[in-house]
Amino acid sequence: MKIPPSFWLCLGLLVSPVLQAQDIGTRQLDVRVRDQAGALLQDAVVTLRPANATATTAAAGTVAIMDQRGKIFVPHVLVIQPGTRVEFPNSDHVRHHVYSFSPPKPFELRLYSGAETPFVSFDRPGVVSLGCNIHDWMQGYIYITEDPLFALSTADGIAHFANLADGSYRMHIWHPRLRGPYMGVEYALSIGTATPARLDYSVEIRSRQAVQQPPAADMDPFYGKKF
Repeated sequence: MKIPPSFWLCLGLLVSPVLQAQDIGTRQLDVRVRDQAGALLQDAVVTLRPANATATTAAAGTVAIMDQRGKIFVPHVLVIQPGTRVEFPNSDHVRHHVYSFSPPKPFELRLYSGAETPFVSFDRPGVVSLGCNIHDWMQGYIYITEDPLFALSTADGIAHFANLADGSYRMHIWHPRLRGPYMGVEYALSIGTATPARLDYSVEIRSRQAVQQPPAADMDPFYGKKF
């Protein structure tokens, strides 16, 4: 039996929307970040904002954790959105005195121990540098973004994004040692069928290490550090 051309046309109209629906919004993307010498960068913040999208804030009740463990801030870099409440537990056996002079949120959490979990709410975008008045080597960062999509690079330099819709995006890449704009280097990004599964970028950083470890005299078997 000869099948009329109109049959195939109708079948194509029925199937093609299904294929498109499966294709759009399910793309995976790895953004790999290196420094100017080609070394992979851990703790690089990568944010994405779709074209014509407005600034976003955290959902009501969003809580994030910036711990103090082994006399360092854990995580070293925390990425949040405005409106997030950040709790500062102290997992050490000594007291800490956390502070920041950064414009988005100057604050001070005076000497406290693990029995307390003070918190600070962050309402403005920007970069907040953290320190401890007792342990000068402690450094941490809170990156507050109004972009709806964000990820932090791991030891392999990769920040992973899932389920990205096709379209144009504005991307920012920031690192604690970045030489460049306050909120990071901006790029234009287009996501579509021709987009590779991994994109590589390099940024210029300062040579000084951002992560400072406790002195050898403070080493301790409990956390690998001494109190």
